[in-house]
Amino acid sequence: MPENVSIEVNGKRLKIATGTSVAACLFQAGEFSFRTSASGEPRAALCGMGICFECRVTIDGRANCRSCQMLVRDGMAIRTS
Repeated sequence: MPENVSIEVNGKRLKIATGTSVAACLFQAGEFSFRTSASGEPRAALCGMGICFECRVTIDGRANCRSCQMLVRDGMAIRTS
């Protein structure tokens, strides 16, 4: 298994360590608002264990993925909203 994987975050290519959660890689990429609430408030990872659903992002075109529950993989495309 490679030490790093190549991913895309909002169109920006990054090298991230294998085994890193998507939420952690978003913070490393300087993304601190993963989505907005219905009232327009910024949201990001809160609980880190998949209960709060605040960290939802779009991964490879699939919306509402919990970023704290997924590990990065080579070629992954992540979009925040």
